[in-house]
Formats: sequence, C-alpha cells, structure tokens
Amino acid sequence: MSSILDEYEDSLNSRHPVQHSSRLSAANIGITHSGFVNVRLEEEKPMFNKQRIDFSPPEKINHFAVCNNQLCMSLGKDTLLRIDLAKPDRPNQVELGRKEDIRVHKLFLDPTGSHLVISLSTSECLYLNRNTQKVRSLSRWRGHLIESVGWNKLVRTETNTGPILVGTSQGIIFEAEISASEGSLFNTNPDQYFKQVHSLEEDGRPAPVCCIEVERGPESKVFIIATTRKRLFQFVGRVAEGSEQQGFSSIFSQNQELLPSFQEFPFNMGYSEITFYTPKLRSCPKAFAWMMGNGVLYGQLDYVKLDSLLSDVQVWDYTPDIDFSFNKPISIVLTQFHFLLLLPDRVKAICTLNGQVVYEDVFPDKFGTLKKMIKDPAGGLVWIYTEKAVFRYHIQREARDVWQMYMSMNKFDLAKEYCRDRPECMDTVLAKEAEHCFQDKRYLESAKCYALTQNYFEEIALKFIEAKQEEALKEFLLKKLNNLKQSEKTQITLLVTWLTELYLNRLGLLQSDEGKHGMFQETRDEFRKFLTSSKHKECLYNNRTTIYDLLASHGNVDDMVYFSVIMQDYERVISHHCQHDDYSAALEVLSKHCDEKLFYKFSPILMQHIPKNVVDAWIQMGSRLEPKKLIPALVNYSQMGSTQQINETIRYMEFCVYQLAVTEEAIHNYLLSLYAMYKPDSLLWYLEQAGTHLSDIRYDLKYALRLCAEHGYLQACVLVYKIMELYEEAVDLALQVDVDLAKTCADLPEDDEELRKKLWLKIARHVVQEEKDVKKAMNCLSSCNLLKIEDILPFFPDFVTIDHFKEAICSSLEEYNQHIDELKQEMEEATESAKRIREDIQEMRNKYGVVESQEKCAACDFPLLNRPFYLFLCGHMFHYDCLFQEVSPHLSTYKQTKLDEMQKKLAAATQTSKSRHRPAPKEEEGGDTDTSLGKGSAGVSREQIKSDIDDIIACECVYCGELMIKSIDKPFIEPQKYEEEKSSWL
Repeated sequence: MSSILDEYEDSLNSRHPVQHSSRLSAANIGITHSGFVNVRLEEEKPMFNKQRIDFSPPEKINHFAVCNNQLCMSLGKDTLLRIDLAKPDRPNQVELGRKEDIRVHKLFLDPTGSHLVISLSTSECLYLNRNTQKVRSLSRWRGHLIESVGWNKLVRTETNTGPILVGTSQGIIFEAEISASEGSLFNTNPDQYFKQVHSLEEDGRPAPVCCIEVERGPESKVFIIATTRKRLFQFVGRVAEGSEQQGFSSIFSQNQELLPSFQEFPFNMGYSEITFYTPKLRSCPKAFAWMMGNGVLYGQLDYVKLDSLLSDVQVWDYTPDIDFSFNKPISIVLTQFHFLLLLPDRVKAICTLNGQVVYEDVFPDKFGTLKKMIKDPAGGLVWIYTEKAVFRYHIQREARDVWQMYMSMNKFDLAKEYCRDRPECMDTVLAKEAEHCFQDKRYLESAKCYALTQNYFEEIALKFIEAKQEEALKEFLLKKLNNLKQSEKTQITLLVTWLTELYLNRLGLLQSDEGKHGMFQETRDEFRKFLTSSKHKECLYNNRTTIYDLLASHGNVDDMVYFSVIMQDYERVISHHCQHDDYSAALEVLSKHCDEKLFYKFSPILMQHIPKNVVDAWIQMGSRLEPKKLIPALVNYSQMGSTQQINETIRYMEFCVYQLAVTEEAIHNYLLSLYAMYKPDSLLWYLEQAGTHLSDIRYDLKYALRLCAEHGYLQACVLVYKIMELYEEAVDLALQVDVDLAKTCADLPEDDEELRKKLWLKIARHVVQEEKDVKKAMNCLSSCNLLKIEDILPFFPDFVTIDHFKEAICSSLEEYNQHIDELKQEMEEATESAKRIREDIQEMRNKYGVVESQEKCAACDFPLLNRPFYLFLCGHMFHYDCLFQEVSPHLSTYKQTKLDEMQKKLAAATQTSKSRHRPAPKEEEGGDTDTSLGKGSAGVSREQIKSDIDDIIACECVYCGELMIKSIDKPFIEPQKYEEEKSSWL
C-alpha cells in the first residue's frame, strides 16, 4: 500500500477553490489614502487547502477516527486499519473476528490516540490498545449502543483511560474505566467498572446522547456538556482535591436537586454534533459550535462563570441552499474563526464573526457521498472520508482577513490585533477608525488615529481646521511630530513652528478669560513641556529666532524668558531683567550659569546698581574670571560712583591680589591708584609687603613713584627709590622726612663703601648745616665706621669751638697710633720671616745625594747613569725623558701648552748656539751637557729655559707629590683604550 502522507494527487479544486472573500480591493488600500502600495509578487496560497490522500482502500471505508497522529479506520465487515501518521509506511491491520451480519457502528479514539473503543451495531463494544494487536470485548458494556464517549483528559495513561463518560442511544450516561492490562486471575476484562450516573430526555422520552465532553476549570471545577438531538445540557460541580479517581458521579449527584441546565431548540434533524476549538495542545477549549436542527449554535466557553460554561452564545442559521430533505449537514468542525459544515457533496466554511460563507468546495461524484469530517486536535488537520477516498485540509493563515471583518464591525482594537505584521492593513484600519471617530465627533481620538496613518497630511489638517477643532489639530500635529524620524528636518521644523503658534493662540484666549485660570496654567505647563522636549531640542535650537519672533508677536514675555533659559540663551534673559530694572534677578542668572563672557558684558551696568552683590558674585567665581577684563567696569563706576562702589572695587582688587595672587601689572597698578586716592593708610603697607627685590615686584615702579610723588607720599617714594636702588635720591628724599630713615637708606649699598661714605656724608652735612646739631653729627660718626672726624670737620662753621668734638679728635688720634703700632709689628714679623727663608735656601744649596752605578730608573727600570736623570729627596730617580713622559699626561692644558712652547724655544736656542761655536767635546755619562757653553746671551737663555722646564716637570716627585694624589680617581686604563686592551689579553 502506498504512503498515506508523502504522496498526494494534485487537485484542481485545491488550486481554484470556490472561495468567497471579502478582502478590500486595491483601490481601498492603495496609494490613494496611504503610503502603501498593494503589490503581490506571487499567488497567495488558499486558506483551506484540500489534498486527496494517494490511498485506494481494498474495501469500503465504514468509519474513521484520528487523534494525536493516530489514524484508525474500519474497512469492510471485519477489518480495522491503524496507521501512525509519523510512520505512514508501516500500517497495522487488525481483524475483528465477528460474524458477517455485524458491522461497526462508531469508532471512538481518545485524545492521546492510545485507546480505541469500537461500538458495534449489535450493542456490543470492543477495545483495542495502541500497543497491542488483540481486540478485547467490553462485557459490561454489552446491551448498550454507544453513541458518544467523554474522555478524561487529565487522569489517563497509555494503559488506563481513567474515569470516562459513555452516552448511549437510550439517553443513559454511564461512568466507566478501561484498562489495557490483563487484570487478575478472576477479572480478565478490560472494563474495570460500568455504572449509570444519569439519563437524558427529550419531550419526556429518552433521547440518544449524541455528544458528551468533559472539561476541567480552575479551583477543581468540572464542566460536563452533553447534547441530544435538540437539547444541550450542562453539569457543573467540584471534585475534591486528590479524588479524581472517584469519577464523575459526584458531579451528577450535585445537580440532582435541580433540573440540569440545558438549552433546547424546537426542531431537530435526527442527530446533532458539537465541536470545540482549542488554541493550544493540552489547553482548555475556548469556543464551541453545535450543529443541530435550527442551525449552528456558536459561543465562547467561560470557565469563571458559576452557573454556565457557555458565553456570548448566538445561532447562525443554515444557508438557504441547505435542504434537510436531500442535503442536510453531516458533520461540523470548528477552527479559530470558521466552522466547516460537511454536506453530502461539498464543504462550506462559514466565518464565525459575520456568518458569511467564505469557502465552498464541491466534491466530484466519482468519490461517492461524503460520510464524516473529523479534526485532529493535536495536529489541527481536518480529515474527510468517503467510502472510496480520504481527504485532508490544511488551514493556512486563517486570520489573514479577520481584520477586515472586525473593521467592518467597528471593532478596531481586534482588527489591529490581527494585522500587526501587515502595515498596509494596519494603515487601513487606523484610517477607518479615525474616520469613524471623526463622524462621531470624537475629534481627539480621531486625531490620534490619523497621526498613525499614511494619509495625506494636508487633507487631515484641513478637516480639523474646517471643523474648528484646534485641540484635535494640535493633538494630530503632536502625534505626527513624534512619529517623524530625526532625518526629516523640514517636516519637524514645520510642525514645531505650527504647534508653537497653536499653543500661543490657545494661551492668549485662555489668558483673557479670568474664569479659565486653571486651564490656562495647564496649557502653559503643556506648552513648556513641549519646549523642553529633548526630541525636538535640535529643531528648536536651530529655529530659535523664529520662536522668539512668535513669542514676541504674542507679547508672551514670561514664556520667552523660559524659552531663553531652555536654549541657554542667558544673554537674552539677563538683558530682559536689566531692561526691567530687575538687577538682582539678572545677577542670579549670571551666578547660576557662571558664563564668564556674560559677566564681562553685564558687570558694568550691574556694578552701577548693586556693587556689593556683584563683587560677591565675582569673588564666588574666583579664578574663573580674569580680573583684567573687569577693570573697565571698575574704572567706569569707581570714578563716578558712590563710596560703596569705591569700597567694593577696592575689596575685589584686594581679593585678586592677596587671595588669588594675581600677577597682572595692571591689577596691582590699579590697586595702587585706589590706595593713593582713597585709602592712603594702606598704600605704604602694600608697598612694604610687596617685596623689595625687583623679581618680586608686580607693579610698575615708575608709575608707583609718580603716583606717590603726585599725592605727596614722601615715605612711600623713599621706599620705591630703595627698591629701584636709587640710594642717593632715597637719602635726599628721606632727609626731608626723617634722619633715621635716611640712615637706613645709607646702609643699603653694602658692597660699595665709597657710595656708603658719600651717603653718610650727605646725612652728616644735613645734620650739621640744616639742623646745626653737633651732637647728632658726632652720632653719625659712631653709626658709620667709614667716617672720620676729618671728613666732617669742613661742614662745621668757623665759630664752633674745639670743645664740641675734642673727644672725637682724641679718639681718632688714638686709632691712628694703634694702627701705626700694628704696622710696626707686621714689619718686624716680615723681617724675621725673610731671614729664616734665606737660611733655608742656603741650607738647601749645600744638600747632595749619592748615586750608585747600579741604580736604575724608577719608571723604565733601565740603568740610570746612561742618560740625563733627576734625583728627588724622597729617593726616587728618573731619566729626564722618562720623567717627562710620566708627568705630561697629568698636567693641565695650560701647563702642557707652556711646556711645549719651552721645548721649542730650547731647541731653537740649542741650534743657534751650535751655529756660532764649534762643537763641544763629548760629555761624560751623567755629566752636565751645557758646561761647555760660554756665558754669552745664548747660554743664559738656554739655562733659563731649562730652569723653567724643571719648574714644571721636576717640581716634585711624580710618585710622592700631589700629582699622584690628584690622579687617584683616574682609571689605570683609559676608557677609549679599554676595548683594545681587553682584546689584547684574549
């Protein structure tokens, strides 16, 4: 047998179904009203896609059941075919083993696909488990024609059904339980128990239980729905926790006192069928559809209600083409938004929202009469079978057109819910909702919806303008503005400007009406919130001039100031306060935002009116302000201002100098001028603490001198002269003030005794000639050790007697005598020293040394007597050339140069001597080489040169003298020769 799933026939009916759709045309959702273009690049797949299974049954199909991908069908008289749709290539065939006159009445498969109950026409029942091949008889069920089974969806396993409900053709409801295990030795039947719990009636007579369904709600509530041909019964009760195994008999016993809740319709067609829609696997159904004689009863299931499970119930009448005499409905299946009716020759899909037929599929006669339609709750597939064929329906994107139906019903929230992923449809729904709200005069809601659409902006704006709905227009513009991208700068600018104008118009109207103060304040807060929006900050900043013009045109000063603060345009705010003489507010803005440029600009006018507060603000700013740039404000108003302004100016200048330690010359000069003009007591103190060294002075000395001279501050001038080191001028000026001050000035040039003496003479002359005070003149002599009595005697007049300075003359003579005695003593000591030196020289001339013939040079270790040599008192002996080589590296550059020059002179003198005299006889080894030379001028010259050379190289022993001590830190090997020496040892 071929595969039941993998191979399908291509059906023309599936490609071109008779489908009545109420979709909107392209004209309705095209570019006429929106920015979307309805273009479909490929043919859209149909919602209900029918496929015929490539399967030819060997016998006629009697009954069919499918659940959880487990398919069971009854074939012929005695065959049961089971197929696991996950493994369709391995079907399982089971023989029922019944007599020829027995046929299958119905098949009942539980939601897991594990338990199959087979109802036979002889009022017998069989049971087959998915994991077994053996069909077992349900003996307790014998004698009852089973019409429906209500499976237990919670308490069940693959081998046990748990308590279930069974409905019979006689209206009796039994509670039963089936187990697939073999049971005990005495009980081998699969049916554990089978007991009656209730019976249903119609018109006083028993009625077959067409369908029965068991559902569990919250708080252990159990809902049971049972239907007959024209009645729908509900049983609601609670099951105690942990007592699920006790079954459902307690539910029916709870409803015995009252008549069971049911709905009845007057007409029946001999049977009925109920179906449920479950959105997710293993969840509770959400809706139901009951096919009965009057039509289809459709509604929702509400598990919270106490008395009834059914909610929002309505009846959809059958279409006029359905005639119960020849084509009454056979089965019904419920999906999310449709229910499918199976007729003998076709399938109809009716929308549960509006009752319209959206799909109709006619089956060809060659397949025979349609027998049953079943929906697999696990996979969601719909199956239809005839005696010869099996068909399957795929339901794809069932909710694709639901939004249109909700929109036509004015249920816009639901319509938007079902077209979230389709922006073109969402735009249509929003446009329809906006238009609907506009017609109902709900203008604000209409504006909010219009703002989300792609409709023409101008058209919508004109609609609200014509309706004189400025609030709605404002709301529309606000929403539209929030939906714009930052790159759409032109649109944003237009909307921001327009909204500003609308707000200002509204504020103007409300302000004129005293009774609407609260609304005015609310609108102002809203407008200011709009101005402070961070999203529109860039646009407002770029177009702030336009906004200022709009605010000015409406005379809205307060909001203009507020907007200036938002834009950080503090200059405009401060100017506004100054124009209204609110200088404190202007200074408050300045101090809050600490903008140095604004301080420089507005300080002059503020200093004129609130000098103390301005200076406090300057001091608070500290080093962030440049005092030099504030001088124009200080100078301007200190010259024409009050005493307070002058005092505040001095206070700020002192803060700059003493606390900020400003070094600007202009600041110090200005403070000097203020001290000179208004606070002379502080002038001298400032000059004294400013320092006396030129590197410490921060003011202009010449300016300070001129300033002090103009105002007659002589002592300050003396101080400046002292700093400038103009001591003569300082002494001259100090003598006009105080002699003591002049004395301090006279002692300043410590390194120049001549100048000090000259200055003291000035003081002495002044004391003698101007003050005519001989005593003070004598004090000058005692104060300065450079002056003598003879220096100041010429200043005294002729009539002064010697008695006035007799003591000074005697003291001077005594000093002279003492000095003469000291000189005599020094001369005697010098004579004694000279005598000792002459004796030492004579003694040195008589000293000698003995040189043995075997003595060797201390430097080269060769015999000493073969060349000229030197003998030192320490005992070291050197050849002349060896001593020269030892001493030369240690000589200074100057001595080295001098030695070279004398060497050249010696060579020149020797050459001259040889040219004038004959050759001298050969000298003995170690003798004096110059003894043969005459005593002419050349000989004297050579002797002198040799003596000078000896003074340089033989002044001391090279090993014992200071030369060796000075060279103790020099390395044995010179750094530049180290590598060479190192390589020679390797």
